[in-house]
Amino acid sequence: MKLIELEEKLSQLKCFTPLDIKRYANLTDGSVRKIIWRYTKKGIFVRLRNNLYMFKNKKVSMWIIANKVYAPSYISFETALSYYGVIPETVYAITSATTRITRNFSVLNTELIYRKIKKEAFTGYKPLNIDDEIVYVAELEKALADYLYFVYLKKLSLNERLKTKDINKKKFFEYIKTFNNKLFMNWVKNVIRE
Repeated sequence: MKLIELEEKLSQLKCFTPLDIKRYANLTDGSVRKIIWRYTKKGIFVRLRNNLYMFKNKKVSMWIIANKVYAPSYISFETALSYYGVIPETVYAITSATTRITRNFSVLNTELIYRKIKKEAFTGYKPLNIDDEIVYVAELEKALADYLYFVYLKKLSLNERLKTKDINKKKFFEYIKTFNNKLFMNWVKNVIRE
C-alpha cells in the first residue's frame, strides 16, 4: 500500500494503532507490521507508546496524546487547574487521572503523569474539542478535588496561591464525596470554606 493511500485512510485519526491500520487499510497482520517498521524507520511514523503511533508531519495536541497514551484517563490536577486559572503557574507536565496503576511517560519531550484514583471517583470530566478531536478534561471543581485528595495523601504539596473563590462549592463538595473518605472531607473543609 502506498503511503498517500494510507494517510488518506487514516486522515481522521490523530493517533492510531496497528489495529486501526488493519481495519482502515484492510491489510493482514504481517503487512501491518512491515508498514509500521518501514515507516517508523523512515521517520514517517512516530511511536508514542507500544502500539500507538502518529504521522510525524501532523500537528497533534499533547492533550489528545495524553488521553490516548494511557486510557482510560482525563486531564486533571495541576494541568487542569492551570488551564482554569486556579493556579497562576504554567505547568509543563500533563497530569491526568486514571483508574489504572500510577505511571509516568516521556512522549515527544513532554512528561505525561497519570495518577490512580478510585473507580468511584473517576467522574466529573467533560469532552473539549481540541484540533477537531475530543479531549477529556476534568471540570474545574473535579480537578481541584483530585488535586486536594493527593495533597491530603501527602503525595503533593499544597499550592498556597490557589484561587478558589469562583468554584461552585456545592459541586466541589459533591466531587469530594466520591472519594468516600470522611477524614478527607473534614480536612478539605478546613482548606476550602463552604
